[in-house]
Amino acid sequence: MIFKIPFTFSDIEKLKKRSKYFASKIRYKRNSKLNETLESAGVNITREEYLGIVLRSFVINFILLFVISNTILIFFNIGNFYIFGFGIAILFSLFVCFSQIVYPSTFIARKQRELEKNLLPALQDIYVQLNSGIPLFNIMVNISDGDYGLLSQEFKKAVKKINAGEPEADALNYLGKINNSNYFRRTLWQISNGINSGSDMSAVIKDSIRALNEEILIQIQNYGNKLNPLIVVYMLIAVIIPALSVAFLTILSSLLNLPKNMTILIFITLFVFDIFMQIMFLGLVKSRRPSLL
Repeated sequence: MIFKIPFTFSDIEKLKKRSKYFASKIRYKRNSKLNETLESAGVNITREEYLGIVLRSFVINFILLFVISNTILIFFNIGNFYIFGFGIAILFSLFVCFSQIVYPSTFIARKQRELEKNLLPALQDIYVQLNSGIPLFNIMVNISDGDYGLLSQEFKKAVKKINAGEPEADALNYLGKINNSNYFRRTLWQISNGINSGSDMSAVIKDSIRALNEEILIQIQNYGNKLNPLIVVYMLIAVIIPALSVAFLTILSSLLNLPKNMTILIFITLFVFDIFMQIMFLGLVKSRRPSLL
């Protein structure tokens, strides 16, 4: 997975160079949660540099959106266009700023989901290979070369450390320390403890598979319970309220004799809001999906 800051078009190094002035205005803070998050994400950037990028993006977006929105409002002959333009620019700029600030946490969560999604198939593959008499190191090499997405990339780190002379248990413990997935970390620790204690690795992997299957059933039940209130909220915000708003605005515009351009702008705004809520709901449903599936 590549760490790509939302609403930016350059890589991290170029953004850091362009945002040096803004980064210098950010007050240094030693114990920062953002610092820990960026470190967990594996990105070579400090808290001050990242906030400098966000601040620079906010200023540029605000200026561009202010100019564009005012131009559109002038074209529609809207009175006090600069007030509406300022509101639109500040609203969308704050949305972009918020998206960029929470992105490191979102990236880590996405990385965690990617690991957990492929964890059960990888463990089943390991179990089959162990029963076939293949040594554990060769199995780890096969997993690192397999089609398990980010999980294969993480196992490549362990294989690299083992080839450099580090014990297998220590290499697996290292993977557990640098990843935030509790299921992945617990599985690795079980395997490393099994290696240190000389246990039957087939039994260890079998227990891990059984525990993950039980956790999947619990996650599916919780997912179904969470979807019911989400559907009610969706029907209210994305269906009922827009439908009532169209009827209400139609009557209101005729009673108040609103200008044609103003009425068109209001309906377009309502249409954009409805699309935005549809996208937000789809993202919310996707984010609630069980991580082990």
